[in-house]
Amino acid sequence: MSRPEVVVHRDGDLLAAATAARLVTRLVDAQTARGSASLVLTGGRTGIAVLEHLRATPARDAVDWTRVDLYWGDERFLPAGHPERNETQAREALLDHVPVPASRVHVMEPSDGRFGDDPEAAAEAYADVLAAAARPEDHGSVPSFDVCLLGVGEEGHVASIFPESPAVREQERRVVAVRNCPKPPPTRVSLTLPAIRAAQEVWLMTTGAAKAAAVAMALTGAGEAQLPAAGARGRRRTLWLLDSTAAAKVPDLFTPPLA
Repeated sequence: MSRPEVVVHRDGDLLAAATAARLVTRLVDAQTARGSASLVLTGGRTGIAVLEHLRATPARDAVDWTRVDLYWGDERFLPAGHPERNETQAREALLDHVPVPASRVHVMEPSDGRFGDDPEAAAEAYADVLAAAARPEDHGSVPSFDVCLLGVGEEGHVASIFPESPAVREQERRVVAVRNCPKPPPTRVSLTLPAIRAAQEVWLMTTGAAKAAAVAMALTGAGEAQLPAAGARGRRRTLWLLDSTAAAKVPDLFTPPLA
């Protein structure tokens, strides 16, 4: 696994705009090298702001959206079209505005979908989607995503993997149902840390002083059971994208000048 790198931006809006620009470059590079690209999306304020900036920039058309596969790191187990679903927010922010084929948008099942109110079945079905997309060179049952975007919570959760939860200790399954989440809604579907670590690059994005302690702990040796963000690493690159307040407690060893 890769060692963490840190980029600090002045504020959250600049972070989102710069991440959108960085993402265009990464997707274009992947398509140039391989013909297609794969991206794991995240929800939350920063994750959706990145997609909004991506929609707004003319550079978005440098990406051939017909050759991008989109996945989700986690999803709130709510009915299709619910405003709190990550999918709903991502469609409004970007996906409804670019020509991504429906067959390349790999959504997690909603609570009124094929499996009804059975998040375990929805998780198993998403694991099957990932396994079907994995290639021999991925060396496993998950695609080697080009980029996996993640937010980071105040207590250090990523996707819907919370500290000291069954999900953070899962090593066999690549997708799990998560019940009794400490943040609403209580039921979700999430990639596990082994699935996240299949990605070539993992980008952890967060803003605000309330996240500063968790960010510093993750970068200075916290265990993943205590702080799941510490276990979110990419195969080739692990990039922490922070605003200045989220980076306030990060040791000088990690913090470059403001970007």
